[in-house]
Amino acid sequence: MFVSSRRVKKWQFVHLFATCFLLSLMFFWDPLDNHIMSHVKSYSYRYLINSYSFVNDSLSLRHNLEGAASFQYLINHEEKCRAQDVLLLLFVKTSPENRYRRDAIRKTWGNDRYVRSQLNANIKTLFALGSPNNPQKSERERLQHELFLEDQEYNDLIQQNFTDTFYNLTLKLLLQFRWVNMHCAHAKFVMSADDDIFIHMPNLIEYLRSLEQIGVQDFWVGRVHRGSPPVRDKNSKYYVPYEMYHWPSYPDYTAGAAYVISSDVAAKVYEASQTLNSSLYIDDVFMGLCANKMNIVPQHHVFFSGEGKAPYHPCIFEKMITSHGHLQDLQYLWKAATDYKVKTISKSFLGHIYCRMVKILLLCKPKYVDTYPCKAAFY
Repeated sequence: MFVSSRRVKKWQFVHLFATCFLLSLMFFWDPLDNHIMSHVKSYSYRYLINSYSFVNDSLSLRHNLEGAASFQYLINHEEKCRAQDVLLLLFVKTSPENRYRRDAIRKTWGNDRYVRSQLNANIKTLFALGSPNNPQKSERERLQHELFLEDQEYNDLIQQNFTDTFYNLTLKLLLQFRWVNMHCAHAKFVMSADDDIFIHMPNLIEYLRSLEQIGVQDFWVGRVHRGSPPVRDKNSKYYVPYEMYHWPSYPDYTAGAAYVISSDVAAKVYEASQTLNSSLYIDDVFMGLCANKMNIVPQHHVFFSGEGKAPYHPCIFEKMITSHGHLQDLQYLWKAATDYKVKTISKSFLGHIYCRMVKILLLCKPKYVDTYPCKAAFY
C-alpha cells in the first residue's frame, strides 16, 4: 500500500507540533504540575517520545554495589527446588507480623500439596520477608523467635536481615530474584504476589501449562500500568522526589500485587538489577526499570485485578486469576471459587449468555471500579 507524500508530511507536522507543545508543558509549566498535568506530561512522554534509554543511563550505578547480596540470610532453604521439575516458583511478599495471612495462604491457594494432588503440577511456595521492625528490642527478638518456630513447622520462609518496611520493598524484590537466580533458575515460571492477594490456582495452572506448551520467552504478565507519572505529593507514601527520579513518566510495569514471569525474564531482571540504583523504593516500578533495560515488555491480562476485590460470582470465578485485598475472607473465597460447579455454569448456550450478561452488569460500571476492566466481560 502506498501513502501520498502530502499525507505523510501532514502527519509528521501534526506529530512534531504535538510533541513540541507537550514538551513545553513538561519543561516550562511546572507550576501547573497538579494531578491532571502530571498525567498529561506522563502520557506525552510515554506515547510521543517513548524512549527510556536515557532514564536507564541516569539510574545506572557508577560503581558496583552488592545490593541484596550484602544482606545475610536469617532463614533460608537452598534445597527447596533442588533436583525437581518446578512449573511455578511462587514468592509471597509478607511481613513478619502477618502470620495469620501466611497460614490462610498455606491452607488455600499456596498449598503445594493441593496443587500436586489435585492439579498434578509441582509448585513451590515461599514467603519473602525482612527482619521485624518493632521499635522495642524485646519485641523484635520475640517475633524473630516466633518466625524460627514457624519455619521449623513449614520450611517455607526466606528471610534476610534488612528491616521489613515499605521503603525496603525493593530489597525484598532483589531478595526474590537473587534467590531464584541462585537456587531455582530451572523453574518454568516465577510469580511474585502480596499476602493480601487471592490466586485462583486451578485457573493459573491451566494458563501456565498452555504457555509452557508453546515455550514462551521474555514473558511478563499482570495488571499493566502504562505511562504512569511519579507521585510528587509529599503526603503520599508513594512520593518520589525529583532527586530520586526526575523524569515525568515511568516505563510500563505490572502492579506489584501479583505478576508472573518466565524463568529467562527472572535471570535478565536480576542481571539488570545489579546495574541500576536500587534506592527507588517502589518495587514494581523498579521491576519495570529493570525489565525495560532488558527490552522486556509487560503483557496485560484482564483477569489480574486492580486494587479492588473482584465481584463474588461464579461467572467471575470461572476466568479469574487474581483478586486483591483479601484478609478475612480468603478461605471462604477459595471454597467458593474452586467449587467444581463453577466450571459448568457456562457450558450450555443459555449458561454462556447468562454469564455474559452477569459479567457486563458486574464489570461495566458507569463509575470506574478498579477490579477487572469492562472488556473482561467479553472473554
